[in-house]
Formats: sequence, C-alpha cells, structure tokens
Amino acid sequence: MVLKMCLPMAETIPAVEIVNLVKDFKTSFKAQLLRAVDGVSIRIMPGEVYGLIGPNGSGKSTTMKALLGLVAPTAGTCAIFGKDSLKVDSRNDVGFLPENPYFYKHLSGAETLRFYGKLCGLKGRDLEDRVGELLALVDLEGARDRRIGGYSKGMLQRIGLAQALVQEPRLVILDEPTAGVDPVGSRQIRDLILKLREQGITVFLCSHLLEQVQEVCDHVGIIFKGKMVKAGRLEDLIAIEDQTEIILKDADAELVAQIMALVRRSPGASLVRTGKPRTTLERLFLRETTNREDGV
Repeated sequence: MVLKMCLPMAETIPAVEIVNLVKDFKTSFKAQLLRAVDGVSIRIMPGEVYGLIGPNGSGKSTTMKALLGLVAPTAGTCAIFGKDSLKVDSRNDVGFLPENPYFYKHLSGAETLRFYGKLCGLKGRDLEDRVGELLALVDLEGARDRRIGGYSKGMLQRIGLAQALVQEPRLVILDEPTAGVDPVGSRQIRDLILKLREQGITVFLCSHLLEQVQEVCDHVGIIFKGKMVKAGRLEDLIAIEDQTEIILKDADAELVAQIMALVRRSPGASLVRTGKPRTTLERLFLRETTNREDGV
C-alpha cells in the first residue's frame, strides 16, 4: 500500500489577501468623494509578520477596517484565510487590538480576560486555564487581581493583546500596539510579537515606530496618500542596490585594501558576509514619502 503525503490546504492559502482595495468616503463639500485607499494589494502568508507603515491619514486604519469587515470596500476584495472579510465567519480566526482599546476599569486583569473568554464560548476549567496562560504570556501574573484602572499604558496594551488571543486566533491584527508606551513596555510588546511568530501565528500590524517594525517584521508595506508605494521582504527593501559591502574578520589594513580573491588566499582571514549594505527602514520610509510629497 502506498501512502501519499499531502500538505494541508490551509498552509497554501494566504492568511490575508487584499486585492486592489479602493475605499471612497463622502465629504460634506459638494458631495465630493474622498479616496482614502487607492488600489492597495497585500498578501500575507501564514506565520509571517507584516508591518504596514505610513503617515497619519495615509489609509492604514481604513485598510485594516476593510480587512476586518468594519467598512465595505468601494472596489476590490479582502479575504482572511480564503474567506470574504464581509462574512462574519471570516473573523473566527482573528484577534484584534485597536490603537486605543477600552476596558471596564473596575474589573481586574483576570476578570477582564474571563469576560472576553466567556464571549468566545469558553467556560469552566478551560476558561480558567486559558486566563492563566494568557496572563503568563503577557507577564501580568503579578497584576491579575489588580483593577484595570490602576494599570499603566504598557500594561493596558499587554492585557489588550492577551484579550486578542483569548480564542487562540491564527491571525492577530495590531493597530499601533505601542502607542504611548514607554521604552520598556514597547520592548515587552515587541518580544510578545516575536513569541507569536515562534508559535506560527500570523501578525499584521501598523505602527509609527519604524525601528520596532524593522526588528519584528518579515515583510513591510509603505502606504502614502492611499497608495502602496513600496512593499516586499524587509531585507530586500532596506538593501542599497548600487553598493556592495565586504566584511572581513581578523584582517589588517593592507588586506582590506585588496580584492576579495586575495582574501580567499589569505590563511589569517575569513569572509564573514557579502551582500548589499543596509539602510534603515526609517530612511527608506522618509525617502519614499518625502520624494512623493515634493512631486519627485
């Protein structure tokens, strides 16, 4: 008997697929339309961390709202694991943390997660186990019985991330997850995102903190005035195409001045890495947006 090994279909279906998304809003000025998103396409495969960056008013939040089915596209389509975003069941596998989450301040951290767990259908021992797991994940076990009203901004964002994970989603959408958070809290949230990636959870985030995006994201999209102006693998985007760098280990100044072929013949030196030198995501972002603002 011959057994055929087949990969699960879910692994080949994008976690997020946005195709030529257009969203127009009516304005009060002579019934003119404002185009908030103009032909944006995004494809995120399972297990990837994708960062969408852009200045205020660029269309980031509208794109996320369309993906979540909170606004209907004027044109184009949005799908989550192959399901149309306008259908309610497409959000069964999604956890969402808005930029400014609201919680009942009189509840404790554990009570807050218990409340959201019940909304997701959890109860009994399964609910209590899940609350404990999430408090441990976001490092809030010591504050489980403290009222939310006494939490710092960083703690609120972490409890918000915990509630987004209550139903064990395959996709987590984070809108400015470190907004207003101090450097220590920002680092903790960054580490949580890395943990999610290790667990195979897909993360789609938008952020103004470009350094953080550069640390956690596999792919990045830059959106400006509703259009996607740059997108791709982070390593490819920040490579400086017209330059090449050679990094040598234990090489003296005379050897550095010679060609790579000589390095290979030198017993005292080793070639550490070759490739394109990297710019920073911040420089790339400013170059792409500033040039377009100036009409270049």
